[in-house]
Amino acid sequence: MLCHLVGIVAVVFAVVSQPPGFEVGAIIRKIDVEKRVAEVFANGQERTVRIAADAKILDKDGKDLSDGLEAAELKEGATVTLNVERDGNAMAIVAIRLGGKVNGPGRPNGAAQTSVGKSSVGFKPLNEMSARDEYKGEDGGLYGGGQNEPPESHNAAAELQTAKIGPLDAKGDPDTDGRIGLVSISMSNATQEFSRFKQLADADAEKSPLVAVVDCAQGGQTMARWADPEAPCWAEADRRLKSSGVSPEQVQVAWIKLANAGPSGELREHGKQLERDTRTVLTNLTAHFPNLRIAYLGSRIYGGYADGRLNPEPYAYEGAFVVRWLIQSQVAADAELNYDPERGEMKSPLLLWGPYFWADGTTPRKSDGLVWERGDLAGDGTHPSNTGRQKVAEQLLNFFKTDAHAQAWFLED
Repeated sequence: MLCHLVGIVAVVFAVVSQPPGFEVGAIIRKIDVEKRVAEVFANGQERTVRIAADAKILDKDGKDLSDGLEAAELKEGATVTLNVERDGNAMAIVAIRLGGKVNGPGRPNGAAQTSVGKSSVGFKPLNEMSARDEYKGEDGGLYGGGQNEPPESHNAAAELQTAKIGPLDAKGDPDTDGRIGLVSISMSNATQEFSRFKQLADADAEKSPLVAVVDCAQGGQTMARWADPEAPCWAEADRRLKSSGVSPEQVQVAWIKLANAGPSGELREHGKQLERDTRTVLTNLTAHFPNLRIAYLGSRIYGGYADGRLNPEPYAYEGAFVVRWLIQSQVAADAELNYDPERGEMKSPLLLWGPYFWADGTTPRKSDGLVWERGDLAGDGTHPSNTGRQKVAEQLLNFFKTDAHAQAWFLED
């Protein structure tokens, strides 16, 4: 596996056109001292690369750090300069120096190594907007009209779909000793958050042992990528399911975080593209997981600290309206989002809101006091730090334990 990862790094660092050794600015995600592997954000992407046995670990002045790879300075979010050289057929880090400059999508050479951004952008969280509030022609409420609960007809449909969720064997037949597969589908933020949620959920005594949580979200795999049914992300999802002892026929619930990389233009432009991509993803999911009943949708966390083009504000905020458009279309019996076989060909699971994560930076959300401080985001201002992942994971766990529909299958009887 490590050789495979290092091989990928050799490609994404574009070393074919590089000299035998080169420097790159990076933000540390994690250092595995025992395996001598670094997970970093560099050149706009998440990467994993081996650290040479004799690699030099230096401070900002180029002097040796006494604790080497175990130095406290090499914490998550730290900005470093990596010296990378070819080692046989792969690449390896031969030196790590504290400090440097990190480039990413839309970030010119010489940009600051850590984005600062804004602690507030002045938008009102969607779940606090009323029917009279307006943002670019959109009113408030997760479900529209100032309402944060699904309309009565959709709530009744959710009850029917929830009642069908139960343990299945590998072929998808009812089995009291079977599994209820809960998967994530999306990009880097989602896998960082859902993998932490899995840790919390699997350790929670109240979670049903029949529920198998599998993180299928993957770095860089936005809705536009999942929209291709032949894309590698689907094969990787199947690999993760298999390694967890879960078959595609046992997957019955999905959590999907909507986002595309590098959005531009107004809400009606980038939002409609994200909606089109997500519709295709939902169709793909229905074909890939024949017993998928419910998809809980979500949008991004606060993006005001980001200064790159990956997904800053207002795009992080505006993704929530795309979630709402999809659910509203399904409520209106859109055939492309049909979940009921009695109404025709199934094209989608039933859609509901999962937790809504956005809050206006350090301005406390009225409903629960949620804030997003600079420390909740990594150096790029886009991906969550450890504290940010924990915040999302705790909200996910609380949602599945308390939501009127989800708790029916998530909690142990």
